[in-house]
Amino acid sequence: MKSTESLAALERFGKRVIRTSEASALWQVSLPSASKTLSRLSSAGLVREVRSGIWAVGAAAPDVLEVVPVLTRPYPSYVSMYSALFRHGMIEQIPRALHVVSLGRPKRVVTTLCTVVVHHLQPEMFGGFQGETSFRSGMATPEKALVDTVTVLSSRGGKVTLPEVELPVSFNTGEVQRWTERLPSRRVRTIVNQNLDRIIKLASVENVPAA
Repeated sequence: MKSTESLAALERFGKRVIRTSEASALWQVSLPSASKTLSRLSSAGLVREVRSGIWAVGAAAPDVLEVVPVLTRPYPSYVSMYSALFRHGMIEQIPRALHVVSLGRPKRVVTTLCTVVVHHLQPEMFGGFQGETSFRSGMATPEKALVDTVTVLSSRGGKVTLPEVELPVSFNTGEVQRWTERLPSRRVRTIVNQNLDRIIKLASVENVPAA
């Protein structure tokens, strides 16, 4: 298959970010052959390598939110914690990595776009995000981003401290409580609620709508 035909097949496939195994199945060739074709397309500037075995179709860099579902597959995931807090304008400090929560194991993945840190959440706590599509990760709501952050940090024990937090004017503390009630461990639930209560009381309220 010529490079132009290979690229056209990828574009018809419709996914912006693919694995080598997907290209192999699409082109009906072996994995080594698909890898060579993708490397050739990359050298021509027609695809971009995101990390070993993962590629972005097209010359432009993909949105990292399109990469996240591929990195955590087969487990679902969404952007949360510091990354979502920052995108909602709740903290000013820019995270050094993209923070994601998933049902899969915790891991740190280095890509050509950024470093992605995956945190594990229990199934009972998975949810509370918006904007997800078939090929794009969702983003935690302001309330869930804060709950996820405190829940993950509280699991390590002790007092949780965060950079100065600003709450959107629409921030719903009732939604925070609804999520913490799902925590299966009474001990963890108590610690999380104590940390959240303190953080919310110390937070200022930004008089702008949530992102």
